[in-house]
Amino acid sequence: MIALLMFAVVLILLLIGIPVAFVFGTVSLIFAAFIPEIGFDVFNILPFRIYGIMDNTTLMAVPLFIAMGLVLEKSMMAEKLLSSMSMLFRGVRGGLGVSVVLVGMMLAASTGIVSASVVMMSVIALPLMLKAGYDKSLTAGTVAASGTLGQIIPPSIILIILGDVMSVSVGDLFKAAILPGLVLVGLYIIYILVIAYLKPQLAPAYEVEEEISFIEILLSMFPPLLLMVSVLGSIFMGIASPTESAAFGVIGALLLSLVNKTFNMQMVKYASLETVKLTGMIFMILFGATAFSLVFNELGGTELILDFFSNDIGNVWVFIGVSMLAIFVLGFFIDFIEISFIIVPILVPVMHAFGIDPVWFAVLIALNLQASFLTPPFGLALFFLKGATDQITTLQIYKGIIPFILLQLTALGIAVLFPELVFAFL
Repeated sequence: MIALLMFAVVLILLLIGIPVAFVFGTVSLIFAAFIPEIGFDVFNILPFRIYGIMDNTTLMAVPLFIAMGLVLEKSMMAEKLLSSMSMLFRGVRGGLGVSVVLVGMMLAASTGIVSASVVMMSVIALPLMLKAGYDKSLTAGTVAASGTLGQIIPPSIILIILGDVMSVSVGDLFKAAILPGLVLVGLYIIYILVIAYLKPQLAPAYEVEEEISFIEILLSMFPPLLLMVSVLGSIFMGIASPTESAAFGVIGALLLSLVNKTFNMQMVKYASLETVKLTGMIFMILFGATAFSLVFNELGGTELILDFFSNDIGNVWVFIGVSMLAIFVLGFFIDFIEISFIIVPILVPVMHAFGIDPVWFAVLIALNLQASFLTPPFGLALFFLKGATDQITTLQIYKGIIPFILLQLTALGIAVLFPELVFAFL
């Protein structure tokens, strides 16, 4: 029960707003100090654990994919993609909304960073949709949801983290997430088209003033598609590991910025500093979570949870339902990184006890965690969206994202009922 108390203290401190890495480390030290059976000797193996993290080649992909996304953020790629896509769907009710979803999908497959995608979409797509006469709530929901597709569509940072935490091949996770991600994109598009059909005033047809040839449209789409196919294709075909592909992706993003004439030292400085900040945050949380897991396991927390699900309940579907519900509810209050490092390691032994396929379970978690970017009050995508515009109120944003949260839960339900979607490319 002391282990559960430790877990509760961590959640309370996170909800108060104390930085995550400090919460993990401080709580671990306090419980180790005041429980004689534990003591500070439990931390003797901590340096070896941290060295193992630093020596992990899989996690090296994290800063590389972050750098790739940040370079692409400044390369003007999103603007060209959106203008091209809007030409393809001109004159179609809801067509601009569909274009935004498809551009969000392509950005997700190119960058893998939700924050960069949401900011880009907020700055570029949101004013265009409002100018076209789209409803403000529908606009907010479409932009925020499209920007978070990088959570499930490879190369996703969360898939890399889950691969490490759950000891699963990142390449397998990337393959497994393709169809569930496309199902989610399809649900978004169907919803927008249905809304446009039922209520034309909410999503009117977009009329462009200048015509662009089909060749020009293809040329604007070719560079990001080439980068996407090169990075993901090299992983799927076994030519390169995710880390090697990520390094190749950084070079490709820099070449793309040269082609678009946006390459300069200020952009390099911005991408480098932000990469260091984001990577440092993720690894500090990982170090703190390692200390937390040492004390939590020593207190018997993992065994207690394993015994509860496997012996007291003994039903695999109850475990899946409870774990998905817990992750969804926690997503209202804490970030996906904290959930990955606090909740997932506790669920992994139970998952193995029930014989659940770790790749399938990881994709379910990734789909679930995507909702954490949209769920108020602490959904990061909502903060990015509100910070990028003053044309939409917070209430309109909340109203607009509710249907898309329900669509995400629908996609999660489809992945649960039809596991073959996950294993199609494995």
